[in-house]
Amino acid sequence: MSTTVHAVVDALGNCLHLVLTPGEAADSAQLSVLLAVLPAQPGAVVADKAYDTNHVLDMLAQHAVQAVIPPKANRFDQRDDDENLCADRNKVERFFGRLKEARGFATRYEKTATSFLAVAHLLAALDWMR
Repeated sequence: MSTTVHAVVDALGNCLHLVLTPGEAADSAQLSVLLAVLPAQPGAVVADKAYDTNHVLDMLAQHAVQAVIPPKANRFDQRDDDENLCADRNKVERFFGRLKEARGFATRYEKTATSFLAVAHLLAALDWMR
């Protein structure tokens, strides 16, 4: 069974929280879990197109959080997004790129989900110390 690691990073690209989910689970369903662990409500959520769902947009609007999520191509009401904030989406990708420098994480040597998440936490802690 495959798994996926989801991360919340701050404005500097440092990891704040990691969540492990089954590989077939939708990304957008994890947003409420990821935001619940933050100590303060963010001013904006910067995410990729996988999070462009009506449920996510409604949830962010309820909490008065700006959604910086590029619209999917098949969305009828195409939204404008802030290009400066949208450029920050690569901070999560760069974080995962730094984690994948460790060969064991990139090729998933760990057989159990618990040990894989433990390695992800260890690498995230090492990344904080860089």
